[in-house]
Amino acid sequence: SLGAPKDESAFIPVNFVRKIYGDNNKSKTTALILKPKKGVDQDEFIATLEQKLRNYRGLKNDEISTFFINPLKGFADFLDQVTGTLTIIGLIISGFSMLVGGFGIANIMFVSVKERTNLIGIQKSLGAKNSFILFQFLFEAVILALFGGLFGLLFVWLGTVVANSMVEDFNFILSTKNIILGTSVSAIIGLIAGIIPAIR
Repeated sequence: SLGAPKDESAFIPVNFVRKIYGDNNKSKTTALILKPKKGVDQDEFIATLEQKLRNYRGLKNDEISTFFINPLKGFADFLDQVTGTLTIIGLIISGFSMLVGGFGIANIMFVSVKERTNLIGIQKSLGAKNSFILFQFLFEAVILALFGGLFGLLFVWLGTVVANSMVEDFNFILSTKNIILGTSVSAIIGLIAGIIPAIR
């Protein structure tokens, strides 16, 4: 046979359904769930729907509507709350990570400066200015931080791929804005962490 199998289907007389779920039974409330197309203005959609329902029920302009239209905002508000909480937790964790990463880069740069004291002396004897040496160590610190930031972005991207494969109704995206923000913050952390070793 063509189409879906009918093994789990049930055919019920329409009058029987009307008795249970229709307006004749005051203990039951009939609900109709509609999903507007993407890009449709929600307020305009609700106004059009309300007018059509009023016309269908033959209600006059001065009569109160005998139905309710309730947008499903509760679930959206709940999701906004969850994402807001996760954002705050993520900011706190990333703040500690940046602090630890900054100290790590500073320690690496201190060791690097100490090990290359002879090389710095040779560069200065050949006419290298302090600003050139300072820029050299700052550049190394920023590169170190950028590598760490790129690894972090890679793990986040892998996390979005795994999450999208496990959850069907939601789409997790690593946006260009977040990529630029992550690399910029990494560069700033590297710059701050490398200033004192570079000056020394």
